[in-house]
Amino acid sequence: MINIGIAEDDIKIAALIKKGLEELNYEVSVFSNGEDALLAFQKNSFDLLILDIMMPGINGIEICQRIRTINKGIPILMLTAMGSVDDKVLGLNTGADDYLVKPFHFRELLARIEVLLRRHSKEAGPVSGQILHFEDMTLNVYSKEVQRAGIPIELTAKEFTLLELFMRNPNRLLSRQYIAENAWDINFDTGTNVIDVYVNFLRKKIEKGFEKKLIHTRINMGYILKT
Repeated sequence: MINIGIAEDDIKIAALIKKGLEELNYEVSVFSNGEDALLAFQKNSFDLLILDIMMPGINGIEICQRIRTINKGIPILMLTAMGSVDDKVLGLNTGADDYLVKPFHFRELLARIEVLLRRHSKEAGPVSGQILHFEDMTLNVYSKEVQRAGIPIELTAKEFTLLELFMRNPNRLLSRQYIAENAWDINFDTGTNVIDVYVNFLRKKIEKGFEKKLIHTRINMGYILKT
């Protein structure tokens, strides 16, 4: 599960982000002051950090600077009410990857999070980012090879893209619209069943002959890769 750390002292904003992300099966930890946030970020493993600049104690800029001394790769998103060009430049020069100004729509925040996570996974290299594992299944993004329990599975290009999307989001419910936009790069047409057809194609190939089913349907909601 993807673990996101948030340093935000506005209780309402923090609760909104936490609730929205947890509904999408992200694991979220929120800290309302800079000292607690920095200590947690240094001790624990996170996949992405969201930092408010105006934090009590240690501010978001300093947290970002200190995190960058020990972890240059973790995606960091600055979330703040300060929206001048100078503020943005300061945040980015400190080591932040992106900058979102309050007030914001949750959908925009989510889109930026997903872009940062995808970019980070591509930059992580073949060991941590390009060879994906789930249960007894392995997907190699470089060689386009898929195996389950050591048995090669032949997939079409679209089936491979679909499986990669599921394996980058394990235990997360993916709506048909999300799948369409991320695997097909199209807006979802409610009058077509193309997503369901390809999910069924993929299921047959990765589950045939195996006792454990991996891709599960949530009626009227979407699909989830889980055991």
